[in-house]
Amino acid sequence: MCGIAGIASFDGRPVKPGEIQAMCSVLAHRGPDEEGLFVGSSAGLGMRRLSIIDLETGSQPLTSEDRAIWAVCNGEIYNHRELRRELSRRGHCFATRSDAETIVHLYEDLGADCVERLRGMFAFAVWDERRRELLLARDRLGIKPLYYTQIGDQVLFGSELKAILEHPLVARRLSWEAVGHLFAFQSTPAGQSIVEGIRKLEPGHLLQASAGRGVRTRRYWELRFQPDTTSGAAELTERLRARLEESVQLHLTSDVPVGAFLSGGIDSSAVVATMARLSSAPVKTFSIGFDESDYDELAHARAVARRFGTDHHEMVVRPDALDQLDDLVWHLDEPFGDTSAIPTFMVSRLAAQSVKVVLSGDGGD
Repeated sequence: MCGIAGIASFDGRPVKPGEIQAMCSVLAHRGPDEEGLFVGSSAGLGMRRLSIIDLETGSQPLTSEDRAIWAVCNGEIYNHRELRRELSRRGHCFATRSDAETIVHLYEDLGADCVERLRGMFAFAVWDERRRELLLARDRLGIKPLYYTQIGDQVLFGSELKAILEHPLVARRLSWEAVGHLFAFQSTPAGQSIVEGIRKLEPGHLLQASAGRGVRTRRYWELRFQPDTTSGAAELTERLRARLEESVQLHLTSDVPVGAFLSGGIDSSAVVATMARLSSAPVKTFSIGFDESDYDELAHARAVARRFGTDHHEMVVRPDALDQLDDLVWHLDEPFGDTSAIPTFMVSRLAAQSVKVVLSGDGGD
């Protein structure tokens, strides 16, 4: 998990480094390892990095050979090796081993359509100095968050709402439409935030902004279900197993240890089983339990951990966990009605004592 933030100005007003630094400072918890800044003629990009791939030379922002294209990315590009080979054959020179550098060179070749070649979980920003154009993109399922707003001829963006609120020109007014949605569905709308005027870039969407053309968003991907009525159960089972193994293998790409959340349910158990088959060392697993037997699943998690010989860690959540609510609310940014956020927060803290990356049975961020 990393944090990105930035400002693109299309009215000739220069972006101040202090503005980008202030936006990044509140994202330090997302990227405690390093901060990187780029401030150009009309834009500034900032990055708080959690080092996972290319620990030594993978600093961001990343740039093209002629320093005309700049990019910051939160997430991972799982097909970066194949893309790197293809781009190198086309004459691109890479300065790092970072998976995110492929975004820069793909953009040079394909412009905004570069996002369609990427496989991974990501929220990224590309600034084109020559064209004075900003590109924002979010992964297909929205695993990585990205907020943005427009103030006059400036576009501000950040991995979290609080980064945008650091800018002095941003008004802090509730969006009553989002409040109504919250009370009805326990969350704010996919494309809106709880603050009026600040939006979320929706999953599978990209945003382009430039002088004279304003801000445009478009969907680049949509999930489509195509039932297979010709294959038998055995064939479908093997295809599912192959897809799961491929996905887990890609998610294990890391230069730091990777663990897993384990509830003992079907999804997390399948992920842990696949990790154990693909890993040479015992998988580190992390579970949360409760004193109330009706809610406690630790017995199931322990059974899976024993079956696959994991290095298992667990914690029992007790009523004093409510003391963590202030921290949880600060990290969530927006009101959220699902109480599962509390044990998820606790198991994340438990895992953070041992690993930087965990796999889980869903795509929550």
